[in-house]
Amino acid sequence: DNSTEFIPKCRACRQEAREHSGEGDHHEGLSSDDELTPTEVDEFRKSKDNVLEDSRKIFEDVQADFCDIRKILLKFQEWKEKFPDSYCDAYISFCLPKLLNPLIRVHLISWNPLEQNFTELEEMPWFRTIEEFSDAENISES
Repeated sequence: DNSTEFIPKCRACRQEAREHSGEGDHHEGLSSDDELTPTEVDEFRKSKDNVLEDSRKIFEDVQADFCDIRKILLKFQEWKEKFPDSYCDAYISFCLPKLLNPLIRVHLISWNPLEQNFTELEEMPWFRTIEEFSDAENISES
């Protein structure tokens, strides 16, 4: 079977190429396929920065009452208090995840759980806001 011989040959070729090019930052045991060139790292950072910049503009033209999770949930809370029958008939608990999804996605664009100092989901302000709303809903229903 030639495929088992091919892998060590490729590895040996990459090792020889690194030695000739003077790259000394390779660590044995790590896959060189996962290593990014400085150009690729720069391109990734630029692309990531562009995405983050664009994400800040998403809700630029939206009224503040409709792009803030807390304010949206307060509107639903008011509805529930003033018109409990229509609130219940509208199945709001099933609608809220779809309604809040785009807002939460914007908050999660820069979140990376693989970073050393990442914020736990449960510690994010939007998560606590939804949790408080859910707890208030459960208490009032019981």
